[in-house]
Amino acid sequence: MAGTEHPDRVLVVDDDPGIRGLLTSALRFAGYEVDVAADIPQALDRVQTSPPDVIVLDVMLPGGSGFDVLAMLRSKSIGVPVLFLTARDAVEDRVRGLQLGGDDYVVKPFSVVEIGARIEALLRRSRGTARPAGAALTFHDLSLDPQRYEVHRGDRLVNLSPTEFKLLHLLITHPGQVLSKAQILEAVWQYDFGGDSVVVERFISNLRRKVDDGHDPLIHTVRGVGYALRHEQGQNRKRTTER
Repeated sequence: MAGTEHPDRVLVVDDDPGIRGLLTSALRFAGYEVDVAADIPQALDRVQTSPPDVIVLDVMLPGGSGFDVLAMLRSKSIGVPVLFLTARDAVEDRVRGLQLGGDDYVVKPFSVVEIGARIEALLRRSRGTARPAGAALTFHDLSLDPQRYEVHRGDRLVNLSPTEFKLLHLLITHPGQVLSKAQILEAVWQYDFGGDSVVVERFISNLRRKVDDGHDPLIHTVRGVGYALRHEQGQNRKRTTER
């Protein structure tokens, strides 16, 4: 939650002046410091001159897209949490945003209360809890080291985003246990409200692609229940496609 002495800074990037004004008023009332940008050059300039704690980023922008902004930020190792604003029927936008390293999304038309709640959750997750503490963990040929912030599958280094790292940490600290989407949302995204399960599905899919690629699958779907980290002797290498 935004503090009074050092308020968290939110950058709102949207070409619609009505949305910029609405979010600016609501977030400032909630105690945040708010910057705005109407296009990609303005957004990149704001990030450089006044680094935000969270970015609320519209997908459709003049001369490009929010995906372009995110790709530029991630290429410069700028890991600020990004909350995408997407059209209700643009499922492919939500999936693509999460694949590129976005942290969450809200569909239009949105509630400013929901925007505030999601921002709070992203801030809580990014402060000290984004990188879990503790000793190195192993499961089968998978290892995760919170101190060095490294993941290996066999001899291969696996590059994960902070959110993917925290999700894998949750799975590896509960080996064999089936975790529901609601449990994962609460533990990783810290949602104590109705978060969208598509976020979990997409990040599980990302983890499978990065962790299980070329190996026996460890991340399994339990139909109608959730997900589990398991190694089954004699299993084939055909990956589960259900999310």
